[in-house]
Amino acid sequence: MRASGPVPGGADRPVDGAERLARAALTGIVEPGDETGGRWLREHGPVELLRRLTAADPGAGEALSGASAKRLAGVRDRARGVDPARYLEAAAEVGGRLVCPGEEEWPSQLDDLGDARPVALWVRGAPRLRMWALRSVAVVGARACTPYGAHVAAALGAGLAERGWVVVSGAAYGIDGAAHRGVLAAGGATVAVLACGIDTVYPRGHAELIGRIAEQGLVVGELPPGSHPTPSRFVLRNRVIAALTRGTVVVEAEYRSGSLVTARGAQRLGRFTMGVPGPVTSGLSAGVHELLRGEGVLVTDAAEIVELVGEIGDLAPARRGPVLPRDLLDPVTARVLEALPAKVAVDTRSVAREAGTTGDEALARLYELHSLGFVERQGDNWQLASSAVHAAHVRRGGA
Repeated sequence: MRASGPVPGGADRPVDGAERLARAALTGIVEPGDETGGRWLREHGPVELLRRLTAADPGAGEALSGASAKRLAGVRDRARGVDPARYLEAAAEVGGRLVCPGEEEWPSQLDDLGDARPVALWVRGAPRLRMWALRSVAVVGARACTPYGAHVAAALGAGLAERGWVVVSGAAYGIDGAAHRGVLAAGGATVAVLACGIDTVYPRGHAELIGRIAEQGLVVGELPPGSHPTPSRFVLRNRVIAALTRGTVVVEAEYRSGSLVTARGAQRLGRFTMGVPGPVTSGLSAGVHELLRGEGVLVTDAAEIVELVGEIGDLAPARRGPVLPRDLLDPVTARVLEALPAKVAVDTRSVAREAGTTGDEALARLYELHSLGFVERQGDNWQLASSAVHAAHVRRGGA
């Protein structure tokens, strides 16, 4: 995922029919994240690269450097089987389109991937991808998540949606699905980045969810319609999620989780990386905790995420426990209250000595505490009021 020099096509520009057709074909030829194919594309452009890969004379393909003859033969063989016009038709049948680098809808932050940048993106849904990506956060995590993880992911999704942020994830089981559902329940914006074609439902159990995302948000993929996922494509898909968003939040992940691949990719790209802590005894949180021991930032809710990735002034509320009546006492009065034992009445002189003040000062403070209901007078002595005895006992470490 390293950048390999400038990538052409960063500025908005029209993409002609020949380039669009060539890029559509190349999405079915060049595997996602293939930096060798990306370098060929940068050096020769999409139209010329496609010509070289499909030329009847194999010698034209040999001019492509950096690949063995065997690998190049495999790429050329794949190139002969692509039908870009059919790809475009299949995308249109499900309400999809092809977005090419340099076009108005292309998210320019994907150019940070250098030669690992997608050849193009297949997009399904009405909103403009570039506009949505400008204010987006990735929420990813374990497929086999705990109820705690699913709850947190859904809450984060809903909270980010309510604050006007787009949530990007991979539509997988577990954390991904929970995050998407949280957004949808809040009527927010969400993007699913797939490791297959935008017309292919994977996982099958998320057919309804992916359909809802396509209606209310966006479904995005690098591979042409009809393509199916493979383990390597899932891993490489994560680099798009990392690059597309302003930050990545990991909710539950084991040490070898693909979600950590997304987080580390985000770190390499200079994006914010965040993690939600879990029980230290849970293996599903071990990867997150390792992330937090490094450059990851601990977050617990949407407000803390927005404070990190948002604009100046998007601050999370101050965190503190409940304010108790005794917290409002001035320091001297608080010391006098602390000087009273829990179960017996004592005279003013004893209170003054324990509080480190004069007898007159202690007496004045005791009357103040009496008016507030903290203490009671027993003749010439003072004791804690019955309502304050339990609080003092707990505060001093009693059972």
